[in-house]
Amino acid sequence: QVQLVESGGGLVQAGGSLRLSCAASGNIFSINAMGWYRQAPGKQRELVTTITRGGSTNYADSVKGRFTVSRDNAKNTVYLQMNSLKPEDTAVYYCNAVIRERVWPPTNVNYWGQGTQVTVSS
Repeated sequence: QVQLVESGGGLVQAGGSLRLSCAASGNIFSINAMGWYRQAPGKQRELVTTITRGGSTNYADSVKGRFTVSRDNAKNTVYLQMNSLKPEDTAVYYCNAVIRERVWPPTNVNYWGQGTQVTVSS
């Protein structure tokens, strides 16, 4: 069994910063891609950013230049540094990870965190 636990959400004024963290724990053999998605009220969940095990990153156009994703493979943790936040960044942010568990046969499974609320006031 694997768990993703997020932390770091909250309320911030426009122009401010927040840092989200997501730690994976459990029966983990390896973690491939990790990333962050978000879902605003009344909207579909959307990709924010992804990062491969080797550190290659991908960002949604709406957050390029403001958000930075990073990961610590030794700690099975992914981070999202969010700067210059805008009211339109308000959403529940979900951590995502593709994890290979210590089971046979080896299988990659897509896991999600429980979500953390980010609210940006104008």
